[in-house]
Amino acid sequence: MENKDIIAQLSRKLGRNRADVGKLMDGLTSVMTECCADLNSVSIPGFGTFEPKKKNERVVLNPSNGKRMLIPPKVVLNFKVSNVLKNRLK
Repeated sequence: MENKDIIAQLSRKLGRNRADVGKLMDGLTSVMTECCADLNSVSIPGFGTFEPKKKNERVVLNPSNGKRMLIPPKVVLNFKVSNVLKNRLK
């Protein structure tokens, strides 16, 4: 499902126009992005939890040429599905 499909379906369910729902979706994603960038988890009841984790830098060996490479530190986003959604999908 694409973003425009989600916005159209939400606008039908909420009884609002697509422009308002689009602004709400943009606001939601910007707030979630800011929270995750600050390494704070975002929990949506009945849906799941987005939890950023910081990965340390590490040295790996390139198998093709045998040279060592340094992988820089990064932040990855993990998603854990809530039990309510998990049971509903079964």
